[in-house]
Amino acid sequence: MPSIDLSGYETKKKAKPSKQKDEGGLMALLNRDISFGSKELSDKKKEYLYLELSSLLQAGINLKSSFELITADQQKVQDKLLYQKIQDAVLTGTTFSQALQQTGKFSLYEVYSLQIGEETGKLIEVLHDLAKFYHNKIKQRRKITSALTYPCVVLTTSLGAVFFMLKFVVPMFGDVFKRFGGKLPWITEKIIGISNAMENNFWRFLILLALIIGFILFTRKTPKFKEISSKILMRVPVVGNLVQKIYLARFCNSMRLLINAHLPLLRAIALIRQMINYYPIESSLQKVEDDIMNGKSLHESLAQFKVYPSKMIQLIKVGEETNQLDMFFAKISEQYIDEVEYKTSTLSSMMEPLIIIFLGLVVGVILISMYLPLFQMSNSFQ
Repeated sequence: MPSIDLSGYETKKKAKPSKQKDEGGLMALLNRDISFGSKELSDKKKEYLYLELSSLLQAGINLKSSFELITADQQKVQDKLLYQKIQDAVLTGTTFSQALQQTGKFSLYEVYSLQIGEETGKLIEVLHDLAKFYHNKIKQRRKITSALTYPCVVLTTSLGAVFFMLKFVVPMFGDVFKRFGGKLPWITEKIIGISNAMENNFWRFLILLALIIGFILFTRKTPKFKEISSKILMRVPVVGNLVQKIYLARFCNSMRLLINAHLPLLRAIALIRQMINYYPIESSLQKVEDDIMNGKSLHESLAQFKVYPSKMIQLIKVGEETNQLDMFFAKISEQYIDEVEYKTSTLSSMMEPLIIIFLGLVVGVILISMYLPLFQMSNSFQ
């Protein structure tokens, strides 16, 4: 097991950075940035900054001139002001990592990584790793979004079509059937009943929906809500496992970057605990910190929690024994990213025909239920 540097851990325990998290629905969850708040710089801009800066510094250009070139290339005024602020802070003697922290646009995840890079003389290497990290995260997010966009659009359109038929088409037929009187088929009565219920309770439904959304927004940051919602999500077939793999990939990739930057293991775990917005992992890392402080190895502590697969635990164990944790975390992260991409594309391929079949069945049932009485009336006139 690699040696663990406990320096600065007590200071961290006394003054923990505050959490600012932004949670949302499934698409928001899939696209979420690892960040401390919505005011942070976007992942795309961070990737550009770190990639350009690492390239310029590697070419032998000093930090001041590098920032002048990056600032001059910005199109938006607010971005120019941000980079100018960082440049001015560096010129007054502030370290680059501290200058980023002062802006409030960068997470402690990046600040501590860059700080270690400055102290060890590996700033260019850390900048390159951060650029690669955000590049992979953006690439993963785009693939997931691309795979799920079409099924979501089709599903929304389908539900809209069904709603339109129940709200406008069915009531018109219902009025016609009332004029003619007679006994309606069972399925027609049920469809007209659903339409009437929707008509009579439409505003109540909207108010109830607004109350539910307000309750979720108000309680979403509480531990109890996150615990219950994560348990429910984990029980959803396919989706639960997909979400778990997404966050495990982020956990492993974050561990790789921080360990590669020579950040103490406990400090790395503490930072990731504040960044991973997934309750099963977030809650487990507090216990992991305490276990490591008491002499347990990382893999032994992680093995207590079901959220970490046994194969992942075994690879981490080998990484600890060979003192190559960063390499094994990188392998695990790549494996989970590949699995997420494959499962997402498979899910997308499965959803498309299922949604079309669902729409066809629902619309077909509604149309049949409306035309059955017409067939009965035509037969009675013969």
